[in-house]
Amino acid sequence: MKLLRLNALCTLKGLPQTAVTIGNFDGVHLGHQAMIKQLQKIAAQKQLKTLVMIFEPQPLEFFKGYDAPPRISSLREKVEYLKELGIDYVAVAQFNEQFRSQTADSFAKLLKEQLNAKDLVLGDDFHFGKDRQGNSKFLKDFGFNVTNIKTVTINQERVSSTRIRKTLQQGNLQLAQKLLGRPYSIIGRVQHGDKLGRTLDFPTINVALNRHKPCLNGIYGVEVICETESLLDKVQQHPHKKGIKGYTVESVFGAGHVGTRPAIQQEYPEWRLEVHFPDVSANLYGLLMRVTFLNYLHGEKNYPSLEALKTGIHDDVVQLCEFRKQHKTSPLNQD
Repeated sequence: MKLLRLNALCTLKGLPQTAVTIGNFDGVHLGHQAMIKQLQKIAAQKQLKTLVMIFEPQPLEFFKGYDAPPRISSLREKVEYLKELGIDYVAVAQFNEQFRSQTADSFAKLLKEQLNAKDLVLGDDFHFGKDRQGNSKFLKDFGFNVTNIKTVTINQERVSSTRIRKTLQQGNLQLAQKLLGRPYSIIGRVQHGDKLGRTLDFPTINVALNRHKPCLNGIYGVEVICETESLLDKVQQHPHKKGIKGYTVESVFGAGHVGTRPAIQQEYPEWRLEVHFPDVSANLYGLLMRVTFLNYLHGEKNYPSLEALKTGIHDDVVQLCEFRKQHKTSPLNQD
């Protein structure tokens, strides 16, 4: 797969003829996957390359900033999922004032002249261009072959990024997995934090979120793998602290926290993803981790003191370790 960068003044030359689909693709969920299957079917029939065009930042993030809906997927995660699905090209459009001010005609020309698009696969309510002037009919009139995909439903309700955000915020990880077609996870590098966990006797890794705010909030049982090397090898170097294995190969079980840490006095609260690995001592800074969320314990709490926070963390870790003992297989594989 090849990654392309797009802006309003870009000049891309030499692309083969393409079949293109366009959208935020936040979550790359079952609805998106249905579009991609249709895209690949058309591309195979007409000997075209497949191309997915996404926006960065997502348009509502440009218009609303921090007040935009939380992200399901970072850019890295979207690109990885699209690569796994076998897409040939991902074009990342820089969504800024210049890009959003394009007329529908200018946007259609970009598809034709820059992306060499011949066929388009679009959602049934696709609009584009300044003031949402363009739609599927406009593109058909412009000369493209356009296929509209009907909405995918589960339990008689539309599969959408909005529904998945709500589902994750409610802690319903099983339903989120059904809507996504895979367990929900976040990928990020381990970065330096304020090391407060060490002072509370619960050291954590601080995993970069790479989004303005996440869809999750609270305490979770998680399993973690390293995307670039063996995490088990790293963890098990310590002779007496082997950690708790997760459910998948090379994974380690942990207690995950996503939130702004209201119990900690901060001038500028920020969202954190922190994971404590029981019975582990290892240097994991800089490693690229995938944190998969297995079960929701409770929402984030505002403890009255650091001592109360320490007690609360201890209770959470005990409960999550007990959960792991009781569940021999992943809870996400159980109906």
